[in-house]
Amino acid sequence: GFMYLSYDSDPMHSHQLFITSWDGMPVHTHEFKGITSFDDGHSHQYAGTTEPAPSGIQHTHRYFTFTSIDNRHRHQIRGITGSAIPVQNGGHYHEFSGVTTVDGITPHRHKYSGRTSL
Repeated sequence: GFMYLSYDSDPMHSHQLFITSWDGMPVHTHEFKGITSFDDGHSHQYAGTTEPAPSGIQHTHRYFTFTSIDNRHRHQIRGITGSAIPVQNGGHYHEFSGVTTVDGITPHRHKYSGRTSL
């Protein structure tokens, strides 16, 4: 199922679309954040929310975000998390890692890695 949210009645507006189920199964997302590696004299912060994935079965999530602007540029971060890692009191998290896009006055990239929220 889908659910949309709009706070504006203006014809030039957008809606937020939430996926509430996939093939009849409920879905969920995770937050992720971190700091990139220190390269070319700086690092970047990043934060985002994964794309929805089915609950109750083994799964991964796609993710995408931009880093903070540091040293007058930013990078894109995108990838697919690892499989769900269960925790003792219920729930799970995912590990993720990768490299950013190449950007900057002196073209370079950064490494990143972390764990999603539960």
